[in-house]
Amino acid sequence: MLHGHQTWEFQNKPYILSSAAVGGPFEGEGPLANDFDILHGDTWLGQDSFEKAEKKLFEQACEKAIEKAGLKKEDIQFFLAGDLLNQIISSSFTARTLAAPYLGLFGACSTSMEGLALASLIVNSHSAEYVLCGAVSHNSSVEKQFRYPTEYGGQKPPTAQWTATAAGVAVLGKTGTGPRVTAATIGRVVDMGLSDPFNMGAAMAPAAVDTIEAHFRDLGRTFDDYDLVATGDLAKVGHPIAKDLMKKHGIKVPDHFVDCGMMIYGEDQPVIAGASGAGCSAAVTYGHILNRLRRGELKRVLIVATGALLSPLSFQQKESIPCIAHGVVIENI
Repeated sequence: MLHGHQTWEFQNKPYILSSAAVGGPFEGEGPLANDFDILHGDTWLGQDSFEKAEKKLFEQACEKAIEKAGLKKEDIQFFLAGDLLNQIISSSFTARTLAAPYLGLFGACSTSMEGLALASLIVNSHSAEYVLCGAVSHNSSVEKQFRYPTEYGGQKPPTAQWTATAAGVAVLGKTGTGPRVTAATIGRVVDMGLSDPFNMGAAMAPAAVDTIEAHFRDLGRTFDDYDLVATGDLAKVGHPIAKDLMKKHGIKVPDHFVDCGMMIYGEDQPVIAGASGAGCSAAVTYGHILNRLRRGELKRVLIVATGALLSPLSFQQKESIPCIAHGVVIENI
């Protein structure tokens, strides 16, 4: 199953039986609004804290995905999830509600594909029949932890990104119908010495390139083997850097190399450099991209979710930002 140094190719090709995406009011104003299963008009979601709202967002996405798969909560044998809050509380508290065996993950914004890769590994090895995986973020809870609370009104530089209020979830199974997960490339930690938490795109771009090149090398593929290759979320600063790095390495970069952080919001929305957050690539993949696969518009895609592995403490101690990216191949077969 291991191809090359860091890529799994799944012989049993687990099915994505269903998926769900839930977003907030800002996401409902973007170009992918129709790809969300649920959109909220209030970022509080009827809760008394943004952290509780984030948990509610995740619970709804999980419940919707399970319902769309025609299953019950009791059918889920493992739940793999992560978020950006300290001790991944949104995921752990959602797992408390689901009462499913739970593996908590932290890959920052790369968590969506980390979870999908590991869930596919579990199903591929016949270790479970149904696995639920996903990721979530909330603008107001995440921004106040890693940057400034929105109430503070601090000025942000043009390299800063807007944390998405979104959750994306998928149900994987051994049998059924739907797009299938055929391969996954597990990334390495890459740290180029950048330390600015308002410039995540530039920090994460080298990790995305490292994983994409490893994926191509391990499987003997190129961009031409995919209908779509999407990073998430390098946004308007990091995505051009990734393109430039690959061109310097002799790789021709096509037009179908895109970024989730540039897709979820429109040009007229004030998101500075674009979107970020663990829920960004999760919602774009499990909503928009999977919908395109199901409609037959795409046959084979590579999603490379990127994450900045810093914490508020590491930033305060003047540490640089280690980054990672995980790539997963989803196909219509």
